[in-house]
Amino acid sequence: MRYLIFICASILLGSTTVVGQSKPKLIVGIVIDQMCYDYLYRYKDKFCEGGFLKLMNEGANFRNTQYNYIPTFTGPGHASIYSGTTPENHGIVANEWYERESKKVVNCVADANYQTIGSSSSYGYCSPKNLKSYTVTDQLKLTYANSKVISLSIKDRSAILPGGHLSDGSYWYDPETGNFITSSFFKKDLPDWVKEFNDNGYPEKMLNGEWNTLLDLNAYGESGPDDSPYEVLLPGKTSPTFPYDLKKMRGSSKGYGLFIYTPFANTYLTDLAISAAKKEQMGSDGQTDFLCISYSTPDIAGHAFGPYSVEIEDIYIRLDLEIKRLIKELESTIGKDEFVLFMTADHAVAPVPQQLMDLKMPGGYFYLNENMNSLKQIVIEKYGHDLIEEQENLNIYLDHQKIDSLKFDLDEISSFVANEINNWEGVKRVFTAAQILDGNSDDSWLNMVRRGFHSRESGDVIFMLEPGYLPKTEDTESSHKGTSHGSAFNYDTHVPLLWYGRGIDHIEVFRSVQITDIGATLIHLLEIQRTGAMTGNPLLEILK
Repeated sequence: MRYLIFICASILLGSTTVVGQSKPKLIVGIVIDQMCYDYLYRYKDKFCEGGFLKLMNEGANFRNTQYNYIPTFTGPGHASIYSGTTPENHGIVANEWYERESKKVVNCVADANYQTIGSSSSYGYCSPKNLKSYTVTDQLKLTYANSKVISLSIKDRSAILPGGHLSDGSYWYDPETGNFITSSFFKKDLPDWVKEFNDNGYPEKMLNGEWNTLLDLNAYGESGPDDSPYEVLLPGKTSPTFPYDLKKMRGSSKGYGLFIYTPFANTYLTDLAISAAKKEQMGSDGQTDFLCISYSTPDIAGHAFGPYSVEIEDIYIRLDLEIKRLIKELESTIGKDEFVLFMTADHAVAPVPQQLMDLKMPGGYFYLNENMNSLKQIVIEKYGHDLIEEQENLNIYLDHQKIDSLKFDLDEISSFVANEINNWEGVKRVFTAAQILDGNSDDSWLNMVRRGFHSRESGDVIFMLEPGYLPKTEDTESSHKGTSHGSAFNYDTHVPLLWYGRGIDHIEVFRSVQITDIGATLIHLLEIQRTGAMTGNPLLEILK
């Protein structure tokens, strides 16, 4: 009776806080771009007590979390985490794809209808228009308009897709100015607190210094040699070794692109996240707020240096300190039992194929220009016309208009092209759009392709490479350095998933979990409806 009286009194007094509130005051989603599952364990002895180890030792650790579609790229990853479904529903089939109407390759968040807010560059010509489903953060805003959603990243797509269509503020890095910007889709002007943050000039300060290892170089025993033949040389370097004299490397350039290869970009983003939580007063009222943070530098550097480099180990040792700093701030300002944090990755990464080849392990390179030129000639010989319009992300786009005008059969040509591709060295499987759309199948590879397929954005023929292979435009010396991701294999699909905070016990879970299950769990923590196209299942170990 007393509790009911208190609720009625609170309503009459206009209070938005209810004693016994079951929902956390704040959800914090952390996505680390290109984080392999094994980094948690390979670098474990170098981590501090309050960062990754705190999440592992005090939170819920889902150790068999997988992506269940391809391609495993940043855009699809973030969209899948926050929508709780796969590209076949949310439509973000890659970071960029071939757009048949414009006959151009387009960025997944590009939108020329909007302008940059915060600089005069074109890096803000963006929106979430290509996201065909809505996100957990959208559903939160639909249900509770007073809830606040803020989304932050170095990359545009990693800030825009998590925040969704209704974000109160999505901000990303402008490499021309070193500032955080947004799009006129979201704001007419940057908030004062973002302007003040930008005025600090942190990237400029860091680019006048150097990046050296945090620990003694000899302590990095979990990595290969510092001077590795498998690493890309950054501009201004003659060897891929520490230290990185950033001032010298930058030279007379006035841009800020070099900054995002360094661990200092992670520090910069953490600073922004802490500022956002404070200045936006997140977690300060009766409605749950949502802070989305995506660390992009591990991916930007990871492409250049590979997963067994000293550079990547140093970035993660330093990122661990940033996670500690963020958790400490949240516990101090929001309250240790008043927030829930999850941490995962948008994909992992392949070993450098040249390293695999040198070790006599399976792997290699698939040279697109050579193979595509050959395919075009075979099609011309067969049909008398060049019917291939574009190749992007191992998707072959046929020229529908020409095929229609010549009264050819699209399915027959697709099958012919698929049969030719199937004979290429390094190709594992090939599927036509008709096969992909032809009902259910117990073919696990086909099902992964199907979940990543959307007919408007995807090609007419899609092929997969063998394990350890990467596509390259052509065979050059530089093409044998660095690495990438995107495949259906475990080195790309197996990622960490950690939960920490209010009501979450320490537990290790080894059952198979899909990346789409994150969103399906969040909707219960937030007590909101499942989003329109959600296909994931809630993690019952979290929901007690």
